Amino acid sequence: MELQANRDAANDKRTGGAAAGAAARTEVSDAAAGQSAMDAARAREAVIVRTSVVGIVANVLLAAFKALVGFASNSIAVILDAVNNLSDALSSVITIVGAKLAGRAPDEKHPLGYGRIEYLSATVIAAIVLYAGFESFSESVKKIIWPETADYSAVTLIVIAAAVVVKLVLGRYVSARGKRVDSGSLVASGKDALFDAVLSASVLAAAIVYLATGVSLEAYVGVIISIVILKAGIDMLRESVDDILGNRVDRDRAHEIVDVVKAQDGVLGAFDLLLHSYGPSMTVGSIHIEVPDTMTAEGIDDLTRRIQHAVHEKTGVLMGTVGIYARNTDPAAVAMREDIVRRALAHEHVLQVHGFHVDFDTHEASFDVVVSFDAPDRRAVFHEVRDEIERAYPAFTFNVALDIDSSDISKRPGD
Repeated sequence: MELQANRDAANDKRTGGAAAGAAARTEVSDAAAGQSAMDAARAREAVIVRTSVVGIVANVLLAAFKALVGFASNSIAVILDAVNNLSDALSSVITIVGAKLAGRAPDEKHPLGYGRIEYLSATVIAAIVLYAGFESFSESVKKIIWPETADYSAVTLIVIAAAVVVKLVLGRYVSARGKRVDSGSLVASGKDALFDAVLSASVLAAAIVYLATGVSLEAYVGVIISIVILKAGIDMLRESVDDILGNRVDRDRAHEIVDVVKAQDGVLGAFDLLLHSYGPSMTVGSIHIEVPDTMTAEGIDDLTRRIQHAVHEKTGVLMGTVGIYARNTDPAAVAMREDIVRRALAHEHVLQVHGFHVDFDTHEASFDVVVSFDAPDRRAVFHEVRDEIERAYPAFTFNVALDIDSSDISKRPGD
């Protein structure tokens, strides 16, 4: 007995030591991951700042040259093009300020960080672009009503042509850097620069037409430039508002996350994926999984921890909540579930049924019905499904929930 007790004590010591070692390794791993994330955030911020500084310098120089040429040649189109470059430089300044503020460390007031400030800075940039567009349109219309003769020179043409080349190079550079660090502001600035190249080319074409034919089109070109600027501002504003309101989960990203979840042993299905963006570097998610009703609390605890670790490691998403649906393993319950799913999916606009569970002792059953947003009346479709199921199983009380189609992770039950 004493020998056995000594052996048990030794085993406990080894087990405890192994557990402590595992906990220490986990703590070290988490710390390393946290440090890596901080380093990545700093590197991303540095790229945004450097790229924006390049944009500021280029746009200020272009604006100065174009303004001199525009006033010297009395060309409203060239002057408006200079104003557009100046607004681009101001947008880059705001991008830098937004990146710096968004990079602040989480604190007690904002425990998930300040990343959403980038969405607000994009909104401010959109407002500036819209203002520049309205002012440009007003000045262009005045020049159409009260025209003034332009005086293009060889220097004017050279400056405009050089601006086209600079904007093409700058646009490709900024867009590439923006995609590299997942910065919507930089990507938008890059696209705006490419648009500017097209606009400058149109100004150059108007100048050539005037020199060749004597027909002045530059005020009308100014109107076109204004309309393009206004459209760019509206598009930017729409995108930033969408980011603030919350976008539908991207299809590819949704499937990537769900594939990681389903790869874990014990997961029978994954549903209700929601992602909440707190800036480009912080995404918090939640998901429901189905597990066998025979799984223990300890097994569920282990499974949810594995899911959270795997999703964060492979996708960077912090899975804050993993909800549990217990799927019946009793043959009678399985048959009932299959029949109810079949009946529900027979209705148009019903995309999925999940979370089914039945208790034969209390004669209560629960499940969720996902109805497409394409349905003319989602609630009417839901009531049709619920009423049919209740007529088919009059002895049961059903708790049915109308669920939203938050992501394209599954169109069939149980997968």
